[in-house]
Amino acid sequence: MEHLLKKYLYILTVTFLTACSGGKGNQERTIADSTAVIDDSTHTIENTRLPDTAYTSVAAVKFIAEIIDTASTGVISPLEDMYTDTPGAFTFRKNAHRDGDFNGRVSGTPEKITVDWEFKTDIDTRETKFGTWGGGSGWTGQPLYVNWPDSCISRFKGNGALTPDFDRQEIIVGSLASRIYFINFKTGKASRKPIHTDNPIKGTVSLDPTLNGNLYAGQGVPAVRPFGAMVIDLYNHQRSHFFGEDTKAGRHWDAYDSSPLRVGQFLIRPGENGTLYKFTILPGSLKLHSTLRYTVNGLTPGMEASISVYRNYGFTADNHGNVLCVNLDTMKPVWHYSLGDDTDATPVIQVENGKPYIYTGCEIDRQNVGAATFVKLDGLDGSLVWEAKIPGKRFDIGNKHFDGGFYASALPGNGNCKDLIFSNCVTNEGNQGGDFIALNRHNGSIVYRIKLKHYAWSSPVGFLNENDEMYIFTGDTFGNVYLINGIEGKIIHTTHVGNNFESSPVAVGNSVVVGSRGNSIYKMSIQ
Repeated sequence: MEHLLKKYLYILTVTFLTACSGGKGNQERTIADSTAVIDDSTHTIENTRLPDTAYTSVAAVKFIAEIIDTASTGVISPLEDMYTDTPGAFTFRKNAHRDGDFNGRVSGTPEKITVDWEFKTDIDTRETKFGTWGGGSGWTGQPLYVNWPDSCISRFKGNGALTPDFDRQEIIVGSLASRIYFINFKTGKASRKPIHTDNPIKGTVSLDPTLNGNLYAGQGVPAVRPFGAMVIDLYNHQRSHFFGEDTKAGRHWDAYDSSPLRVGQFLIRPGENGTLYKFTILPGSLKLHSTLRYTVNGLTPGMEASISVYRNYGFTADNHGNVLCVNLDTMKPVWHYSLGDDTDATPVIQVENGKPYIYTGCEIDRQNVGAATFVKLDGLDGSLVWEAKIPGKRFDIGNKHFDGGFYASALPGNGNCKDLIFSNCVTNEGNQGGDFIALNRHNGSIVYRIKLKHYAWSSPVGFLNENDEMYIFTGDTFGNVYLINGIEGKIIHTTHVGNNFESSPVAVGNSVVVGSRGNSIYKMSIQ
């Protein structure tokens, strides 16, 4: 086993050196049409690590995989999802698969949604070329939930940040008010002083699953310069690392709405500047290891979708509709699939019969009037399993436009809904309308559509009762929230709560915590 591992690392090292040696590296890359055979019954590195290969679809992608830190092989280890056993929800959609299973639980048949508390954020009144951003949270803006162990709490004490309302059950949320807030999950009171981030945060912050104290955040709008991404050291309650504008990027928009993931010893962070970054994680800091920069049809797209990961393969999407699978060991593309329009929804991974599949959908942006395409792809080779098309259009008001299609990330069904997959879709029919849609996971047929009062960007979350019956919570962009019977496709309860729920909720027990545009974060219970 040891000699095989050394041989593998040697081959991988040679591959890295070839990629950095000159302009012919991409052309010399082998294009292979082989399908990986995965054997989950053994745990040798040869059988658990997915192959360093490329399918013919990669020919559409012109890329440079640059290794900056040549002292490290870059091999991902361990390959396991590091978010599986964390005490809470530490990143967007909870884990590396981004499958949104928060283990929400209810008793019997729930009948209503009640508000438990409302937390008020500050309001950022600065005028920028992109408008005034206010407070609360925007897309994707999911709060994190943490149940801190004693070992962490002892390290927090003495840094002067904890309030009298600090509790081990804590909510952490990035805000459009240019701050990160810490909230007592039980009471809704501030549990620590907020962290000032200089610029508004739109995306979902991410907590390191090793509990090393690193909190990763990306700025969304440049109210001031510099503009980029950061690490917050929670043990010292201060910003400890900043990654600003990248002069090598093909697109000069250094926003980071994507929620980064820790994979092995590395942090994987997609940028809206068209670059996929791989950082070595250090206490309170990051060291750039390697980058993937690419173009398709001569254009550099930005990535707002959060990356999902299965073993050493990462899956991302961009605002030109490219879905990419990347070997995170080498930072080289494995396969490419074109959805044809802006794709901000995070790819969701489901392992079915021992094989990973990708679910995601695009928007209706460049096509103006057409259809949002939702697909199921083979995660190993990128081949299409099925697609569903939802007709819709882009809605223009003055010089502003509101895209149709899928901003929400999909929710795989569970329990009695295990054969379904759910998502919100913007149709812009009528007056900026939208639907909650259930699709058959086996063939992509539409099982039902529920018309919402207004379109929704927020990703839905699920709850199971003691009989494995699934119920779904979602919100829309007019501040309405819905409780839906998953198998029947019926709205059980709806009420108006907030201003605009662009943000996605986190589910804890029979509760959700979700932010609204304006200046409010809510905790609600499903009863």
